[in-house]
Amino acid sequence: MPTILRHNGWRVVIYPNDHRPPHVHVVGINEHARFELLCDLGTLKLMSNIGLTYAQVQVLVAYLSKHVQKLCIEWGRIHDHG
Repeated sequence: MPTILRHNGWRVVIYPNDHRPPHVHVVGINEHARFELLCDLGTLKLMSNIGLTYAQVQVLVAYLSKHVQKLCIEWGRIHDHG
């Protein structure tokens, strides 16, 4: 499970054997969220959330939004699409 980024104790992970649509997992000690990568639009959207507060999700959205291009490139590289 390649960790692509780290932020405030969370790991941003792309699983090599994962399914489409392109997405990342944000993993903390007792938290887990998935964000779909809308690569064509250069943005993302929350798919699921376990244990994160609304404020934490907003922090992650702001952080991940700055890295969508990198995350899309990594998704393609890991899944042999780029």
